[in-house]
Amino acid sequence: MPQPIDDHFLLRYRELLDAEDGAFDELEHACEEGNRPQFDQEMALWQEALAAKLTFLHHAGIEVSAPVSS
Repeated sequence: MPQPIDDHFLLRYRELLDAEDGAFDELEHACEEGNRPQFDQEMALWQEALAAKLTFLHHAGIEVSAPVSS
């Protein structure tokens, strides 16, 4: 049964979106600077933030799948 979408859900999801956005910004900066070790570190942090968001949605009963290209 899916979790209800209420204020608590939206607050937590916003926190996860903000964390992912911040991690992606740092990844982008490392890429622009050409700093490979920093880029690799930021890539791992961005992937962790993305995974946390997707796990939260999964536990809430919301499945996200990649679109199928034709």
